[in-house]
Amino acid sequence: MDPVSVGLLVALAGGAGGEIGRQAWSGLTTLVRRPAPALPDGSPASTGEGEMTALGADPSNADRAHALSTALAVRAALDADFRTHLQQWATAAEKATEGGSVHNVINNSTIHGSAWQGRDFTRSESSDTQR
Repeated sequence: MDPVSVGLLVALAGGAGGEIGRQAWSGLTTLVRRPAPALPDGSPASTGEGEMTALGADPSNADRAHALSTALAVRAALDADFRTHLQQWATAAEKATEGGSVHNVINNSTIHGSAWQGRDFTRSESSDTQR
């Protein structure tokens, strides 16, 4: 697995992507807090939580982002389950922070019901069953 981009980590720690970015950072926090397996010599492995906390305290610090990226890469190399979840997270986080803008306008109209405005909406099965 390629290391998680230092730029992505700095962007998310700094609040890029608005609510979606905050959700991505929260998702990484949850993933990092999962128990880590022991190292081959039996000593406890780093989860990356310390590096994540340090970056959260100083979001623009590229050295701290690099330390977190390295910790994530080491953990991914030792734990296949973590690697799978980290790859899924990284793919979703990169998509969430892609460039692009949204310009929503409703002019001279009467809206009856809901008007959803935003970018990259997806439909989940739970929304299908609620209708």
